Amino acid sequence: MDSTGYTTLTRQMGLMREMQSVAHNIANASTTGYRREGLIFSEHITPIDGEAGSLSMADAHVRNTDLTQAPLTQTSAQFDFAIEGEGFFMVATPQGERLTRAGSFTPNAEGELVTPDGYQVLDAGGAPIFIPPDAKSVAMAADGTLSADGRPLTEIGVFLPADRNAMTHAAGTLFDPGGATEPALEATVLQGFVEGSNVDAVTEIARMIEVQRAYELGQNFLDREDDRIRNVIRTLGGSS
Repeated sequence: MDSTGYTTLTRQMGLMREMQSVAHNIANASTTGYRREGLIFSEHITPIDGEAGSLSMADAHVRNTDLTQAPLTQTSAQFDFAIEGEGFFMVATPQGERLTRAGSFTPNAEGELVTPDGYQVLDAGGAPIFIPPDAKSVAMAADGTLSADGRPLTEIGVFLPADRNAMTHAAGTLFDPGGATEPALEATVLQGFVEGSNVDAVTEIARMIEVQRAYELGQNFLDREDDRIRNVIRTLGGSS
């Protein structure tokens, strides 16, 4: 394969990853706390001999996460929480502390507030939140303080990564902060609400069609280039 084929092939690989990203977004259009993802394409240019002077290769390995606010839905459940503004809940996983905007929690058998996957939700001090099993009602004050039957328990933690660029998508609705975190002082936490996904399904479907057409154009080019090379080989072989 010549340099033209390699250049087109790198573009095709990037478009395939882009299509996988779009499909993943569509599949999570109704997932609580999900954040839309895209890819950042980059171009690598290297000098070569000949008339062209340079060779360009495409790359699409960097994921771009859209952190814009998603719509809030009222559930009236006392252990459902949603964040308005910047910030994430902190949960403890076997892989370490992770950030999430998915705020649908429940107490486990030990009374610890956990995610649907069983990960402990952490308070402002980084400790698990314990809900007394005999509590008849749990309320959250405007400052984030959780109370059970009028008795203060703790303050739910809302954090931001100290380095926003270091945060990476870990899995599902979880993010690796990539280092230290700091309190999200401007965030507001609402009880009885959950934040939905910020994926616009219509936009993603249009994006999928665009990526598919671009991929088909690249594939047609590769097919024509393959036919051209075969014809050259056939011609040179017949004249020898």
